[in-house]
Amino acid sequence: MAEHGHMSETPWLEPGAEPFVRIRGVTKKFGDFAAVDNVDLDIYKGELFCLLGGSGCGKSTLLRMLAGFETPTSGSISIDGVDMSTVPAYERPTNMMFQSYALFPHMTVEKNVGYGLRQARIPKPEIAERVDDILRLVQLQDFRKRKPQQLSGGQKQRVALARALVKRPKLLLLDEPLGALDKRLREQTQFELMNIQEQVGITFIVVTHDQEEAMTLSTRIAVMDEGVFRQIGTPTEIYEFPESRFVADFIGSTNMLEGRVSEAGPDHVDVDTDVGPIHIDQGMPVGDGTRVWISLRPEKIHLAKTGDGALGTVRVKGIVEEMGYFGDMSIYKVRVGGSLIEVSAPNRVRPRDRQHAIAWEDEVVLSWDDSSPVLLVR
Repeated sequence: MAEHGHMSETPWLEPGAEPFVRIRGVTKKFGDFAAVDNVDLDIYKGELFCLLGGSGCGKSTLLRMLAGFETPTSGSISIDGVDMSTVPAYERPTNMMFQSYALFPHMTVEKNVGYGLRQARIPKPEIAERVDDILRLVQLQDFRKRKPQQLSGGQKQRVALARALVKRPKLLLLDEPLGALDKRLREQTQFELMNIQEQVGITFIVVTHDQEEAMTLSTRIAVMDEGVFRQIGTPTEIYEFPESRFVADFIGSTNMLEGRVSEAGPDHVDVDTDVGPIHIDQGMPVGDGTRVWISLRPEKIHLAKTGDGALGTVRVKGIVEEMGYFGDMSIYKVRVGGSLIEVSAPNRVRPRDRQHAIAWEDEVVLSWDDSSPVLLVR
């Protein structure tokens, strides 16, 4: 555990760093259907890595192949330098935590947590000590004598986590670990999970369909769709620099504007769209007339009642068609030409009066910085 502090924060950028999990050309077919389609992936020691995608994208199948519950049709998986193709699930240095938690109802918390150690014939005093340590880590030391039905959802989740961690796997696989919790508890548990992972220094691979969860939790994310990875990167890279419309659209909300390139230089591209010409200060080798898309995030757009308040270099006029007030922020849908542009604004100041608030049917000016739009060619 001590060495964890000296590990690089970004091991995937270190030249010559050895991946802890190496997936090469892995395909899994069910009949003619390829659930996972020839994927490569490297995951490094100490990462909290998320496989993110909608249902049926292949993320759970990939996790089950790592655990040894499914065998790849082709390709190879190695963990910590060892090829897993002939290693059965129970001999792998992995442990899997399921969404359902699968706790034994008749056993107390401490018996549930120590179950795997008893199976492994570990001496009783050592079991007691390890169970003790792990219950403290997940803050359940006062609940050790309770049965699962006397626990809340969040507590059950932590018992399942403790049971998986007590065996000290090199790799912990978590399948939708927070799926059964309500929103508020999920957010709290996300941070607990990150803290625990930091403390034990075990590599975590989490499968989730929840973008916010992936963005909050992970060191890196692989966005999966139809059995392949659409993009692999840090949460910031995936959100700010998506490589395709699928990824831009899948992570967070965005305004997707279609247009044609009117001029492209080494450091800028101008695009004609139905909200007007848009200048982007990012060069891309695209020919004039090429059909492209622009992803513009709602929070990157500034909204003002008149031109005086407009920030940013690009300005367009529109009419407010819809509004939603969410307490901490407001969402506006503004009609600009043929498009409905979504804008989100934090409610930093409580309006002194209702005169200054933006209302339905108001004419507004939208503005943004040249660096905010992302140009996408696929």
